[in-house]
Amino acid sequence: MTDAVTLSDMHVKLREAHAEDFDIIRDLLTRCGLTTGSVTPEGSTYWIADLDGVPGGCIGLEHGDGVSLIRSTAVVPEARNQGLGRALVTSALTQASLLGHRAVYLFSEEAGDYWRRFGFVPAQPDDIIAALPDAPQVRSGLSKGWIHAEQAWTCALGGGGPA
Repeated sequence: MTDAVTLSDMHVKLREAHAEDFDIIRDLLTRCGLTTGSVTPEGSTYWIADLDGVPGGCIGLEHGDGVSLIRSTAVVPEARNQGLGRALVTSALTQASLLGHRAVYLFSEEAGDYWRRFGFVPAQPDDIIAALPDAPQVRSGLSKGWIHAEQAWTCALGGGGPA
């Protein structure tokens, strides 16, 4: 008999992050091998997933004019493949929809198949630049020169018209 604890045995709580939570978010991203340079609470909403009171994942949503940009999606290795990422993504998409946004964008080179499950389709980086010129991740990508080498994705929402 095994004493392994599964995610379904744990108490999962998604909570909106506050400015004082950004050290936790940066730690989660670092543990998952992601960059933290442009992670900011300004113009953004982030969520943290706590597992039995311990941070296990996060996601960010940068807000634009009628559109959003998902960024900094991370789940610590020991909590992966249990539905935690799906819960975080669903929360972000729901928030964007409730805000009346017509589309959500993101950059992802490695996880295209994952994002397709949520209705994302390939887009051009210039689509994101035009839609969210002031988003911290867009500004970072432009200033550091990586943005045009990234795979962009978009998902249309019911908030009014095409993306």
